[in-house]
Amino acid sequence: QVQLVESGGGLVQAGGSLRLSCAASGRSIFSINLMGWYRQAPGKQRELVATITTGSTTNYEDSVKGRFTISRDNAKNTVHLQMNSLKPEDTAVYYCTAKSYYNTIYWGQGTQVTVSS
Repeated sequence: QVQLVESGGGLVQAGGSLRLSCAASGRSIFSINLMGWYRQAPGKQRELVATITTGSTTNYEDSVKGRFTISRDNAKNTVHLQMNSLKPEDTAVYYCTAKSYYNTIYWGQGTQVTVSS
């Protein structure tokens, strides 16, 4: 099993920045390959924001490219999402996710990000 705990959400004005962090723990931690972030806005489906592999290959949703940066510390089993130039449409609950080499997917409980206009 793997547990994911997010931190760093909050309220920020448009144009501001936030940094989300996710700490992974558990007996299956060494099976994790992919980590990332999804988000879900009210009334919308959960969508991919960014992912990063153990080898630091990254992938971003088009609307966040150039504004968000995902990074990973394999030694500390943490993943971060630096969010700059935030827009009101970035408002959502952000979920940390991890996928193992066995294709098991884990989710954190989510952290609220609210961007005011």
